[in-house]
Amino acid sequence: MTDPRRSIPRTDALLAHPRLAEARRRFGHAQVKALIVAAQEHARKGDLPPSDVLAAVLESLPGSAAGLRPVINATGVLLHTNLGRAPLSAAARQAVELAAGVTDVELDLGTGGRGRRGRTALAALAAAVPAAEAAHVVNNNAAALALAATALAAGGEIVISRGELIEIGDGFRLPDLLVSTGARLREVGMTNRTSLADYAGAIGPRTGMVLKVHPSNYRIEGFTADVPVARLAELCRERGVPLVGDAGSGLLTPEPLLPREPDVTTWLNEGADLVTTSGDKLLGGPQCGLLFGRAELVERLRRHPLARALRVDKITLAALEATVAGPPTPTWESLHAGQAALRARAESLAARLRDKGIDAEAVGSQSVVGGGGAPGVVLPSAAVALDGAIAAVLRRAEPPVLARVEGGRCLLDLRAVPAEDDDALLDAVLGVPPEE
Repeated sequence: MTDPRRSIPRTDALLAHPRLAEARRRFGHAQVKALIVAAQEHARKGDLPPSDVLAAVLESLPGSAAGLRPVINATGVLLHTNLGRAPLSAAARQAVELAAGVTDVELDLGTGGRGRRGRTALAALAAAVPAAEAAHVVNNNAAALALAATALAAGGEIVISRGELIEIGDGFRLPDLLVSTGARLREVGMTNRTSLADYAGAIGPRTGMVLKVHPSNYRIEGFTADVPVARLAELCRERGVPLVGDAGSGLLTPEPLLPREPDVTTWLNEGADLVTTSGDKLLGGPQCGLLFGRAELVERLRRHPLARALRVDKITLAALEATVAGPPTPTWESLHAGQAALRARAESLAARLRDKGIDAEAVGSQSVVGGGGAPGVVLPSAAVALDGAIAAVLRRAEPPVLARVEGGRCLLDLRAVPAEDDDALLDAVLGVPPEE
């Protein structure tokens, strides 16, 4: 009797198959071959008929050459760090596609000579923050602080309040970053109270900079005191020491919905010499770190050797420019979504699910900014409540849906879900097998 495994299609025959030609172009020879070998192995084990090997390979092809998968964020956290924080706007995505080709990122087409890298992105930043004499872009806000500390305080001291020695996700501690630059920390005040006199007593001939850090992922309440930027800036001017402010959550101008969240423009107007912030948080753009401030200091940082190691690529510059100069971002739209509109969407989705025999209810919910921004601020929202067991199944849906489980219920919070994704969210829930 002939062994059926002998009829398994050969690797070279499958690689040459016309139905896999496009796959080879998109994903490359090696990735397609690996999928073929895996399907052949299933057939050798008897788990797959030899005649179905080609179909299995076609079914196993990924959606893209990258391993990342698009996810629907129904957690109610606008800037979910594990989901890449801010989703890019349509304008920024188009800019990324354009920048992925050959561009004039560092060429002056008029003269044919070298041009200022990122000049149009820098112009957009200048227009967005007129209070800044100059701006510079690095690969994240931690890099911005590292560059400032290295250029201004390496071998010297950084004066900083004990109440601002923050730790963020994955055990990253700001003091460790600052000390790694070769600077020494001069801690002042107490965890809950720091006065102007504390700073004044610490500034000396070895002070390279004074650092003011916004505690973006926690709040200290009760018997507390800190020093406003305006008063600290006046002291620094008197002593001839630069004041650097970390306003890391990404606001370039004041946001009425988040009155306690600092912004770059306000801190510069209050006298800060340099202000750093993130691009992928409330600004709603790509991951990058932004530095704004006095032209002399920004140029000093830009010309420092470390700046080369921290510079961003053309794709980031393109996405940043489109974010700053373009239409409202998905992050802005999620932040400003009206509760009535969110509730109406939740009611509609719940009704459509009930029509399909699924127990669903529209409920009130609470969202947060996330991403280390606006701690303690609660945004009223609306959600579709389902059985709690469905949350784990939805993570395996296509596309995966990340929900929130509260009180044994799975909540699909709609604040961070664009309205155009409601049908995809509905299909994901409807695709859950009945037994699950």
